[in-house]
Amino acid sequence: MKQALEYLKKLLKKDDIVVVGVSTGPDSMALLYLLMEVRKKLDIKIVCAHVNHNVRKESKDEAIFLSEYCKKNNIVFEAMKIEKYGDDNFHNEARTIRYDFFDGLVKKYNADYLMTAHHGDDLMETVLMRIVRGSTLRGYGGFNSLIDRGSYKLVRPLIYATKSEIEQFDIKHKIPYFIDSSNLKDKYTRNRFRHTVLPFLKEEDKNVHEKFLKFSKMIYEYDDYINNEVKDKFLDIYKDNKLDITKYLELPSLLQNKIIYNLLESIYYDDLILVNDRHVELIKKIIASNKKNSYIYLPNNIKISKSYNLLEVIREGENEDSYNIELSNYVELPNGKHLEVLKECDSNGNDICRLDSSDIVLPLHVRTRKLGDKMSLKGTIGHKKIKDILIDAKIPMKDREKWPVVVDSSDKIVWLPGLKKSAINKTKQEKCDIIIKYY
Repeated sequence: MKQALEYLKKLLKKDDIVVVGVSTGPDSMALLYLLMEVRKKLDIKIVCAHVNHNVRKESKDEAIFLSEYCKKNNIVFEAMKIEKYGDDNFHNEARTIRYDFFDGLVKKYNADYLMTAHHGDDLMETVLMRIVRGSTLRGYGGFNSLIDRGSYKLVRPLIYATKSEIEQFDIKHKIPYFIDSSNLKDKYTRNRFRHTVLPFLKEEDKNVHEKFLKFSKMIYEYDDYINNEVKDKFLDIYKDNKLDITKYLELPSLLQNKIIYNLLESIYYDDLILVNDRHVELIKKIIASNKKNSYIYLPNNIKISKSYNLLEVIREGENEDSYNIELSNYVELPNGKHLEVLKECDSNGNDICRLDSSDIVLPLHVRTRKLGDKMSLKGTIGHKKIKDILIDAKIPMKDREKWPVVVDSSDKIVWLPGLKKSAINKTKQEKCDIIIKYY
């Protein structure tokens, strides 16, 4: 921990603004304490960023404790609660939401640094998991202690310390913290490595984390060197999120693989834990396919689309077909159809939606579907995925991307125009004050 403190003292300077992710666990509370120690010598501003993942009953108490702790220690406190999750992997989705929140705070406070409490044991677990799952060359390095993200730097000062050292530090300095009970459950892959593999390695060498740190740095050095060798080729082949397949196929297989790795790294940055060898093979397979037009999906709703000689990367929210429009009296939709609010209507088909404003949050919006969208259907129990409704209705893929989804301001789906009504849709005999027609 002494090394972490010295690292922070050398890194930070007067008037720096630091956003630090704090869960109330022993690691992040130790990091917050170290930053307060640095603040005694340097006039830095600390912004504590807390995310309530809303999966444990203790989370509410932890958020209240941290708020009071920050107030007592003159630290800016910012918190958010994850209200709901989609169908994606829970940990991946939570991590994405968490870092989006952190990035938003960095922009809000014009921060110089974003800091997280990842430590030496975390690095070991990440390296081992990626070796088992498969990854890119850079991915096998785990994660860096410092990443330059242009307007700010992501820093992990505790990378030099082990979990045990951090806990001993907390006890010595009487630093309060909470234990997340989910970290004790072996149903999670990382926990199985933490509870089974790491203790064995530490019995072989109590400083084994230093070997992993050295390994990580070496991987990054080699990867930087190879990147420098293929940099010009990559920039020539991959432009504006599009890869030239003809030029790609002219390269030797080793460089082809590196081009794919670079492509994945350009998409996922420091989130390489989300991808593995299977994704690399999927991309290579779609390139080698005789099909002129095809596509695959990668984690976090990244779409890789092949169209003749080009391979395009489409990020969620950047699809040219996506839209979100406030529904007033009349809307002309990108698919050529229309939505119109009527005063009265005799029809009751799927092209008509009747709502009671007391059941929803106004105003209404019409948008394209999102990953994990579900709707409670009229006359049924439970929810059904929008994707499955579109597939069951045999809607062509090109039309699914533009198909309108009507939601209220809480993003609750109230209608899939022309296809299905939600459970809150009213019949002609029931009370309603909103009637919408799709044509």
